[in-house]
Amino acid sequence: MYKLILITLFLAGTLAGQTLSVASPGNILQVTFTLEDGAPSYQVLRFGREVIRPSRLGFMLKQAPHFDRGFSLVSSDKKSVDETWIQPWGEKKDIRNHYRELRVDLAGSGKPARKMTLVFRVFDDGVGFRYEIPEQPGLNHFEIMDELSEFSFTGDHTAWWIPAYQWNRYEYLYSRTPLSAIDTVHTPLTLETANGLHLSIHEAALTDYASMTLARIDSFRLKADLVPWSDGVKVKTAAPMKTPWRTIQIADNPGDLITAYLILNLNEPNKLGDVSWVKPGKYVGIWWEMHLNTATWGSGEKHGATTENAKRYIDFAAKYGFDGVLVEGWNLGWDGDWIKNGDKFNFLTPYDDFDIKEVTRYAAEKGVRLIGHHETGGGIANYERQMGDAFAMYERLGVKAVKTGYVRHGREIERLDENGQVQLEWHHGQYMVRHYRKAVIEAAKHHIMIDAHEPIKDTGIRRTYPNMMTREGARGQEFNAWGENHGNPPEHTTILPFTRLLGGPMDFTPGIFDLLFEEARPDNRVNTTLTKQLALYVVLYSPLHMAADLPENYEARPEPFQFIRDVPTDWEDTRVLNASIGNYLTVVRKDRNSADWYLGSISDAEGRVLHAPLNFLAPGQTYLAEIYRDGPSGNWQDNPYDVEIVKMLVDNAATLTLRLAAGGGQAIRFTPATEADLERYGSATE
Repeated sequence: MYKLILITLFLAGTLAGQTLSVASPGNILQVTFTLEDGAPSYQVLRFGREVIRPSRLGFMLKQAPHFDRGFSLVSSDKKSVDETWIQPWGEKKDIRNHYRELRVDLAGSGKPARKMTLVFRVFDDGVGFRYEIPEQPGLNHFEIMDELSEFSFTGDHTAWWIPAYQWNRYEYLYSRTPLSAIDTVHTPLTLETANGLHLSIHEAALTDYASMTLARIDSFRLKADLVPWSDGVKVKTAAPMKTPWRTIQIADNPGDLITAYLILNLNEPNKLGDVSWVKPGKYVGIWWEMHLNTATWGSGEKHGATTENAKRYIDFAAKYGFDGVLVEGWNLGWDGDWIKNGDKFNFLTPYDDFDIKEVTRYAAEKGVRLIGHHETGGGIANYERQMGDAFAMYERLGVKAVKTGYVRHGREIERLDENGQVQLEWHHGQYMVRHYRKAVIEAAKHHIMIDAHEPIKDTGIRRTYPNMMTREGARGQEFNAWGENHGNPPEHTTILPFTRLLGGPMDFTPGIFDLLFEEARPDNRVNTTLTKQLALYVVLYSPLHMAADLPENYEARPEPFQFIRDVPTDWEDTRVLNASIGNYLTVVRKDRNSADWYLGSISDAEGRVLHAPLNFLAPGQTYLAEIYRDGPSGNWQDNPYDVEIVKMLVDNAATLTLRLAAGGGQAIRFTPATEADLERYGSATE
């Protein structure tokens, strides 16, 4: 389905009109562009009421005329687009891209006249805007010292945020404060207004540009704060250029933020062509024991990545239907302080006790793939020297996915400048944005998928490069093993879907069954019930999901383990049934490759009773519901292992009551009932 309407209006450079507006297809949102005394600004209204007050636009350049004032309106174009495109994999198969666009061409008064185009796309559930700098005399290569984009809000909204410019990148617990209390924060930034409107500020299509943080410049006004190079320049670029989209998602219900696809729609279509080699799936691996400190990444008596141990995991994966086995610590470079010595990693040479050719051969024989691992320790020059050969080696060995890592503190990425001097760059500046994209493109040449840890934040480039499957970019499961605060608190995973995951998939690594590990890490634990660990496979979207615990812990509890074995990672549809940021969430997803639906529901530290109408199920069809729920005495603190497994028949007229223990959850598989199911379980239950 595709419909395109194009309306073009050419205006003289001395036009009297200084205001242009464009409304969303359903006339829900409206963006008004204003040129006042030559300075551009924008405003966003919803049903005629301000959501974003007039907010500044423009740039400050180094040694060049600024792009902030002195403009005249030259021309404007409007168009409407309504199309549907298919994700090769994802949380929803068919994505509708329906918006109205306003393009505003500006010219300065100097000689030569500066030229800049502002593009606004207005959807019913959000707005994206970007800058385009066309080719023009006197502006070939140039440096941006500041982007002036502002977001001026209408009140002291409630904000969920993590701090920017800190040593641990994005890996912080979320704070919930008034907007007026934040400083400089990462995006996505999520807000709730006094009248219950929900907003998310982020960016889309981050390409060869600095990552955007948000700095508060007065009580209710935020400004784009681009992560700089070591010399203070924000962006080094050349005309013609396009910035990333600045995005504002707007919804009545917080769950509607989760099922909005504005970020994806603002990215370019697939550039890789045939991506049938990109396959979602589930994996296990040599990883959790290192976080428990029962094995090591480095060589020695406790080395985890041995041929013998890898084969043990391969046997487990083959027995229980997992697609891949991750092996961390297999290559030279892990001995000593590897975080500070990233230039020592060798991505082609294994330790003596790891025969990579034998391991990959054995895995292929068992119908399983090795998942490769490239921990760089932030040694970018070292990695880029070896990257092509390393991906080529993996391709020869049949490896289809690689987990990359960049464990280095916030501004400790070493870069050699043109004089051979070491400069320290941020993880999230333009230098690293370029590197992360280079890794994705190089991997695609070898038909390899990427799972990036310590990444640049997700801005939807998985649409353009579908081999960019998933990434970390928040406090994940490993913090439960050794992190401060005794691990992630129960509300952490009830915040992530409304914040970090609005950018895209997250490799959280759920599925820990030994929740206490009193001997290995007595000061920490997983602060959930066992059933909540199951529900996370549905609630936290990732096309590559890990069953993160040790094989013996799954085999000790085969009944709940069955849900992890069953749950897919590629979906035809996603819906949110219950949502409250930091409190609870219920998500249902339909398997892309069967008629099955899956439900995941989670709570914070409070016990809750939620209701799940099953009207998403196909009418006229009876389903067998396999329910994994917290037992009557279960809770995350005192009895996290109390699990009940119940089976019953349901149909789309039923409403299930979901009882969630404190820190608990519920996971359900809905499968079309067989004749045997109908005989065994009787009629559908409401």
